Amino acid sequence: MPETRPYHHGDLRAALLAAAERTLRDKGAAALSLRELAREVGVSHAAPGRHFKDKQALLNALAMAGYERLAQTLGAAEDPALPLEPRLAALSRAYLGFAIDNAALLELMYARKHEPDASEQMAAAVEATVGSLVRVLADAQQRGEIIDGDPEELNLVTGAALHGVATFISAGWLTPEAALAGVEDLVHHLLHGLKPR
Repeated sequence: MPETRPYHHGDLRAALLAAAERTLRDKGAAALSLRELAREVGVSHAAPGRHFKDKQALLNALAMAGYERLAQTLGAAEDPALPLEPRLAALSRAYLGFAIDNAALLELMYARKHEPDASEQMAAAVEATVGSLVRVLADAQQRGEIIDGDPEELNLVTGAALHGVATFISAGWLTPEAALAGVEDLVHHLLHGLKPR
């Protein structure tokens, strides 16, 4: 058993989230237990209760941490100075890279955002990630790079394509290497359609 050691304010929460993410990745959400996480990080079984009232609170916190990381990932890839096709390709590659490295977490993130008790904080986190692609499409419309229409509806097509590829990777139907190598073609087909030109 790990040696019990004191935590400074905030450290225990971070340690519990890190351990929870490892469990989520290795064994799935059903295997998550506050008691087991306490044992793993070396604290009393009651200690996690100071940060998470129950397993649902832990799952929400994990999802929030995932959205924060995804927002950082997309933010680092975003370059408004680029024309739409390479700009969208960079964002798509960043999203798929996150999905490859965090498949179980991404699944949890999407599941938690639809829960009836999802907080306003969760809605804001979703807006910071999924909403960023809507803003990219709205910006492209203003530049005359894509058709008019509701950017939210156009984003549905983009999001469905990206999440579909992420699901294919997770299911083993597509290798991560093939998915990343095909990003430019995917974005090209999204922007130009499949009809001969």
